[in-house]
Amino acid sequence: MKIAGELVTETLEYDGGRQVTVYVPPDPPQAVVFAGDGQLISQWGGYLEAADVPPTMIVGAYRTSDEDEMVRIHEYSPPFDQERFAAHERFFVEDVRRWVRSRFSVALPAKRTAVCGVSASGELSLAIGLRHPDIYGTVFSASPGGGYRPPAVMPSPLPRTYLVAGTLEPFFLENATRWAAALRDAGADVEMRERVASHDDVMWREEFPLMVAWAFGR
Repeated sequence: MKIAGELVTETLEYDGGRQVTVYVPPDPPQAVVFAGDGQLISQWGGYLEAADVPPTMIVGAYRTSDEDEMVRIHEYSPPFDQERFAAHERFFVEDVRRWVRSRFSVALPAKRTAVCGVSASGELSLAIGLRHPDIYGTVFSASPGGGYRPPAVMPSPLPRTYLVAGTLEPFFLENATRWAAALRDAGADVEMRERVASHDDVMWREEFPLMVAWAFGR
């Protein structure tokens, strides 16, 4: 998809060098979405341009290049390897945001900032959002994996949360539904959507403009 905005990619000093790609909208950004699995989600700017949403920057931090899927899960999901998760969390929350402020002069308040992820990085978005609601006022989580589950005692305050999963991916739909119920029970503002879809990025990218519209207005 052709875009009117711009894509900017830089390699930051983490894990031997980790790329971050930023979609810069053609008009000054009124919102920003920080995303895991950045090589995928950073490419969705065109879908925002085609939708009736405010100009929104996408900051996509790439996943690990390790072919072992468990390495990605250990970075994105807190229960497995706390040290590795914490190292990636520092990179994502501190280093990436510092670079965005320096490179693009963009530092928006929490109510205009979201954290986004799909599948394993859907767990990342939930974990980061619950740990840093002062930074990320909204969580976008599509088809989250099941390694990270709602804590027995929810933190406070909680970010607004938009969850989506497909009826043809029952494992992920169950996880999303579990999170929606737990967050609602704790008093959070939650949007939970089911779609007739399997575990693929067609659903995720189609839902992305709806997420942005819900969080930041049309």
